[in-house]
Amino acid sequence: MASAHIEHRNRKTMLMAFGIALGMLGLGYASVPLYRIFCQVTGFGGTTQVATEAEADLAARMAQSAGGVTYSVRFDANTASDMPWTFRPVQVTDTVSVGQRDMATYIARNNSSVPITGTATFNVEPEQAGAYFNKIQCFCFTEQTLQPGQEVRMPVLYYVDPKALDDPNMEGVEQITLSYTFHRAKTDS
Repeated sequence: MASAHIEHRNRKTMLMAFGIALGMLGLGYASVPLYRIFCQVTGFGGTTQVATEAEADLAARMAQSAGGVTYSVRFDANTASDMPWTFRPVQVTDTVSVGQRDMATYIARNNSSVPITGTATFNVEPEQAGAYFNKIQCFCFTEQTLQPGQEVRMPVLYYVDPKALDDPNMEGVEQITLSYTFHRAKTDS
């Protein structure tokens, strides 16, 4: 009788341990997309926001009361070690008025003898500025394929949300850095 009871408890413990392990595995797979969504919603880790034309128009109207506050925006460009591209901003810094649309242009060149598809990851520093740095159009939203020796100009249309002026964490911020790194796309063979 005691042996049957112990066997039942062992089986119950094993099933619980298996359920916990299965749950942990599921959380492991879900953590990357959940973290990405969290960063996009909150701007955590310097993740920029994606804005529509209508939102940009609203920000421009709100900015009229901002009194011409500006930020210096620095543009940074990098490539992964396995990416045979040259990638750089046309202009390293720019001054942007809060709420006003501005455009930055980057140049990418495929230095290899085969077509290469790349995708850009990005972030903003300081991290707290990510919640207010809004991109309307960006080459980073889609994969980019460059033919051998091809050079392209890639624009980014953006604005800094006037709500940044109400955030005490943005106090003292004078420069925002928009940084991109191009990697080979997973679909690239």
